[in-house]
Amino acid sequence: MVSSSDLPDTIPIFPLPGALLLPRARLPLHIFEPRYLAMLDDCLKTSNRLIGMVQPLETGTPGQSRLHEIGCAGRLTQFSETEDGRYMITLSGISRFRIRAESTGFSPYRKADVTWTDFNRDLGREEEDPAFDREVFLKLLGRYFEASELQTDWESLEEADDELLINSLSMLCPFSLEEKQALLEAPQLADRRETLSALMEFACRGGSDETAVQ
Repeated sequence: MVSSSDLPDTIPIFPLPGALLLPRARLPLHIFEPRYLAMLDDCLKTSNRLIGMVQPLETGTPGQSRLHEIGCAGRLTQFSETEDGRYMITLSGISRFRIRAESTGFSPYRKADVTWTDFNRDLGREEEDPAFDREVFLKLLGRYFEASELQTDWESLEEADDELLINSLSMLCPFSLEEKQALLEAPQLADRRETLSALMEFACRGGSDETAVQ
């Protein structure tokens, strides 16, 4: 089992708005910008093959936006190259991290010095949520999908394990950047499920209840 001491102190950072990665989840990405192609090439040369996904702050300026402190690192587990030199890749979530400082020095992409010590639980086994009421949750999800005019494969959702269900919905639902960050920073799976439920309830009410999401 991987421990935090096995993880590097500095990792490349991919600040992609709205792209949320969570531990033990998978995130497909389409890489085409030259700086991120360079990042991918460098990543493939490392033994850990880690890339840190981070949400930019909405108040940041274009080009070099400020970043949230907490992100999630994923290991490059799949990639394929298109005929025109682009990459289709998959990151498998390993652990959240906290940015201590952005690394200095020349690089076409951003790097950060990070610490993993607050997120040892991420490196363990799949999380459980003993208080999870799947029937109630799926009813709320149905209302949310109807209100948001979304469609899904209900059979797959109903068969998914608790962690996969909650984390997949957190990653895929069209929440704002700050809402995605709140889901990422939820300490445990139960906290994430409660945040996710609050966000869906808020959306079902048309965003009119300001107390729905704290």
